[in-house]
Amino acid sequence: MNKGIYCLTIKLVKKHTIQVGCLGNFGFPRGFYVYAGSAQNNLEARIERHLRQDKKMRWHIDYLLHYGQVTCVHTYAGEKDAECMLSQKIGNIKNAVIPVSGFGSSDCLCTSHLYFFRDNPDSRISRLKINKTLPQFYEKDRIYSM
Repeated sequence: MNKGIYCLTIKLVKKHTIQVGCLGNFGFPRGFYVYAGSAQNNLEARIERHLRQDKKMRWHIDYLLHYGQVTCVHTYAGEKDAECMLSQKIGNIKNAVIPVSGFGSSDCLCTSHLYFFRDNPDSRISRLKINKTLPQFYEKDRIYSM
């Protein structure tokens, strides 16, 4: 898949105060974070970059990934504008909390593209449909089709 949208599930095993680029310092409690993003050129390379530890801090998500562990990646076919649709669907999942306004959403009108959950939301995320397609997801070097 060369382009598409994705969401990362990130587990934070203990609370951290994290400087998120120019957004400022924020407290991140332990739990699960889901980030919605897109790549309109080489989706696989974008995901591989997110999974690497050694990288330049470029995007808001890089600052959180420095402390957290990606536990699952869901990918979807879709253009850039579907990223906001995915983010809204994640935000509508029961118990979703926006931990930082403006996180990952500096290029759109969304409040945030990052959501916090106390419990792992992957089973609920795996049922989300974007543009009537079911996702594929990556988990520990395996790809699953739903």
